[in-house]
Amino acid sequence: MSLEGGLIERPDAARPLWLVTEAQLSEWSAAQPREVASWVHANGFQAERQRVLAIPDREGGIAGAVAGLGALPGPDGITVWHAAALPDRLPPGDYELMTSLAPEAATRFVLGWLMGSYRFAHYRSGSRPRMALLVPPASAELTYARAAARALALARDLINTPANELGPAELGEAATRLTAGFDARCEVLVGDRLEGYPLIRAVGAGSPRVPRLVDLRWGDPERPRVTLVGKGVCFDSGGLDLKTSSAMLLMKKDMGGAACTLALASMIMELEAPVRLRVLLPCVENSVDGCSYRPGDVLRSRKGLTVEIGNTDAEGRLVLADALTEADAEHPDLLVDLATLTGAARTALGPELPAAYSPDGALLAQLHSLGDAEADPLWPMPLWEGYDEELASKVADLGNVSASPFAGSVIAALFLKRFVTVRSWLHLDLFAWNPRERPGRPVGAEAQCVRALYRLVRSRFG
Repeated sequence: MSLEGGLIERPDAARPLWLVTEAQLSEWSAAQPREVASWVHANGFQAERQRVLAIPDREGGIAGAVAGLGALPGPDGITVWHAAALPDRLPPGDYELMTSLAPEAATRFVLGWLMGSYRFAHYRSGSRPRMALLVPPASAELTYARAAARALALARDLINTPANELGPAELGEAATRLTAGFDARCEVLVGDRLEGYPLIRAVGAGSPRVPRLVDLRWGDPERPRVTLVGKGVCFDSGGLDLKTSSAMLLMKKDMGGAACTLALASMIMELEAPVRLRVLLPCVENSVDGCSYRPGDVLRSRKGLTVEIGNTDAEGRLVLADALTEADAEHPDLLVDLATLTGAARTALGPELPAAYSPDGALLAQLHSLGDAEADPLWPMPLWEGYDEELASKVADLGNVSASPFAGSVIAALFLKRFVTVRSWLHLDLFAWNPRERPGRPVGAEAQCVRALYRLVRSRFG
């Protein structure tokens, strides 16, 4: 994983770091030595959110720093994103937090710091700049923060890795490596072992990098069953319905659902959630050659439903359909799929807000609330049955696309619903990418919905 900064044991020379809200600034300044208060005033520091001010010592070095929290009512209301900018914005060195935080806020602060320390520098030569390190507050739950940071870094590393170095085989190997250290079993189905997964085989047939299905299991079989399915399209050319060159530029991230699924699995296993976990990852490359599946083909799914192919660029729902059929057969207590599935979801909600679907309204509302609490947001969307007829086909049980240009994300979710019978099912249509620079969120991979889903698992099953 690419965590360049992070935590440090308590050193003697750690600099003090204060967190101050706009409302607290006057009181805080009054409690500081006169030269510090004068420095804060001279620099026009108003405790604005994400603003950092270094405080000099008498020799011209750095004595400490103060970070603004903006209009928060108090420091205990911080999210991970209040801390994530600090490793970059503070001068390099070791820092100790002087502001007292409640345990939950302290844990969020530490996790945010670790998330902000992430760097993907695997392909860059030369030395890497030193970052600020944190002496973690004693009240923070470090076991959770470290496990979550490792999991999120794993997802971001996988998504950021270019497709020439991360194909279906390498994604399968990443899942296998994840089981090391846990009492888990990981099978990777390839070749003839994929005989019962015709949609996965068809989508991957156009690439020399053969498709596969990862099947990972962990935990006590007597515990509640949680099954995760992640879209692992390692590169999506669009197939014979070829994408434009500009539309292909980010298609290395089309396995973002699988990456986020592995991150969630990592947290569940490392933090020993009391569940029986199963992870299914259909791993393919949607490429072009004489073996590619074609528009107009009719394919039989694992469930037995026949699917007419209206567009080969709607491949993610096909590989998910076979995997969801297998997952659904065990009637899990919670079934979740994560996928970078549709551009329509981004048109509706933008890159920062994944679309969430479920036939269980209470489950969807609970995840929405937990996402807000974790600063890991998502937005509930309707499985509007009125659009179900858009999937009609004249020659097969259903088509993989609609002829209509409207409601693309909803129709994709309705397609997946045809392959699921359990009510406690969540479908998350995410972007898994930061298209613009924000504090703690550089342009590049983003692990979305992972923390919210982990909290959902713990709130439901202990």
